[in-house]
Amino acid sequence: MTISKYFKISALLVVIGAAGCTKLNETYKSTVPADQAAAALGPAGVGLLLQSAYNDLPGIFVGQDQLFSLEENSTDESLVPTRGGDWDDNGVWRVIHNHTWNADHGQVLSVYNGLNKLNFDATNVLAFAPNKEQAAEARFLRALSLYYILDLYNQFPFRNPGDTLLNAPKVYKGPAAIQFIIDELEALLPDLGAANGSTAANPAAAKLLLMKCYLNRGAFNNRAAPTFDDADMQKVITLGQQIMASNYSYESKYFHNFNNVNGSSKELVFAYPATENSSTNNPGMQARWMMTFHYNEYTAQAPNAGWNGFSTTSDFYKTFGAAGVMNYTPNDTILDTRLGGRRLSDSLTTAMSGIKPGFLVGQQYDAAGNPLKDRKGAPLAFDPVIQPTMIETGSNLEVTGIRVAKYVPDFSTTYGGANYSSNVGNWLVIMRYPNAVLMLAEAMMRQASPNNAGALALVNTLRTARGAAPLASMTLADPTNVDTYGTLLGERGRELYFESERRTDLIRFGVYLTTWQYKPTDDPKYLVYPIPNQALAVNPNLTQNPGY
Repeated sequence: MTISKYFKISALLVVIGAAGCTKLNETYKSTVPADQAAAALGPAGVGLLLQSAYNDLPGIFVGQDQLFSLEENSTDESLVPTRGGDWDDNGVWRVIHNHTWNADHGQVLSVYNGLNKLNFDATNVLAFAPNKEQAAEARFLRALSLYYILDLYNQFPFRNPGDTLLNAPKVYKGPAAIQFIIDELEALLPDLGAANGSTAANPAAAKLLLMKCYLNRGAFNNRAAPTFDDADMQKVITLGQQIMASNYSYESKYFHNFNNVNGSSKELVFAYPATENSSTNNPGMQARWMMTFHYNEYTAQAPNAGWNGFSTTSDFYKTFGAAGVMNYTPNDTILDTRLGGRRLSDSLTTAMSGIKPGFLVGQQYDAAGNPLKDRKGAPLAFDPVIQPTMIETGSNLEVTGIRVAKYVPDFSTTYGGANYSSNVGNWLVIMRYPNAVLMLAEAMMRQASPNNAGALALVNTLRTARGAAPLASMTLADPTNVDTYGTLLGERGRELYFESERRTDLIRFGVYLTTWQYKPTDDPKYLVYPIPNQALAVNPNLTQNPGY
């Protein structure tokens, strides 16, 4: 946790030992002044503290029950049907999708704690005299955590490195909260290493996060009726143009952004790395395909390859077809490579699994092309129709729901068989270049003098890179249907699905409270999550969000 005037040695012994620093002649629970602890750490020890903050990222962004669930399962992009006795978990998944959660929900607490761990671990770095670049990286990580806490919970706790731990952290809320994050990012930006790659805080990552802050400021201040100040839109446009002038470009194959060599992607702005066959700080991206695959998929090469859970709605799937018209046969004439599945024509399919990334609909096959069966011996053919209650009880309960494999499965022969799921090579993607382009297009449409033609040109350049036909025209969103085809909101969904963007987008576009499949009603209180009751009990400066 953070340091004030003194630092507890029990939290520092391992770091100092690993750094090979001067031994501190103190007992286990004694304290020393923070300046002495900083001197003992030295630059290498500060680097270890900074790496510890970076290592918080997978815990927040990877797990299917973490930030991904709150940002995706609460939208039209993702849901987790109960299949017999599987994936019920006392209804925790269903209440996220149909917006009936409360302040005791385990995922609401877990995500809150995870984001605040990053908040305080990043602040901790600042207590030990980091150099200018280390301080900028720590402040970026802290700003990233604060952005998500504000987005999800409408307020965030904050402690300066010199604050006493005897007092509860200060809490920022309202306009002051987003302004604080913006000020932090603007201040740290000049000190970030220009040569930093995507696995460290870098200028483009800070600019992309600033774009998010300026674009969402009006929504964070009034989620029920978002506004868009022209000065904020000009900031988004300027930052987006700067990122576009950098060394980013679209990959010729969309799913190269998510396969086991995605570290070389020209679209990565900020990511957490993985080394294939190494357990050192490996983010464990296998969860992103195991959560959706059926139990029997690819069992000859990878036993227990799937958990048979996560699906998408058929309405969202249909947004890849012109005017939302699409059938569900393998012969669909769809050129948009982001759809993936059996329509994908590139070479990303692994020899072991036979899987192709993207949306999996209909009959599934093994690597040799043989049709697979479910555990009852029936064809393993994913059916788009899910019961309105999201509780499956029929004979086909194992195969309901379109599955989504955004990350390309890494079933390497190097660690095949029973250990196939360990230490995969896929990097965790946190920020991608196309998001900056799409935010730029949005700001061009929302500015005081809209440039709709310029925005459409940007979107069509992206669509061309994805093999999709250009749009003749484009609006921001359909106020009555989140899954309308010719909208910028729709394009963001097609490009960024399953990347933890959808909930924030739907709120900003003013359609989060509309109904969609398996969410028949809503309440404005669900525009934000509640502050967990456990957090309220320990910090009196927090206030529960209205309605909870």
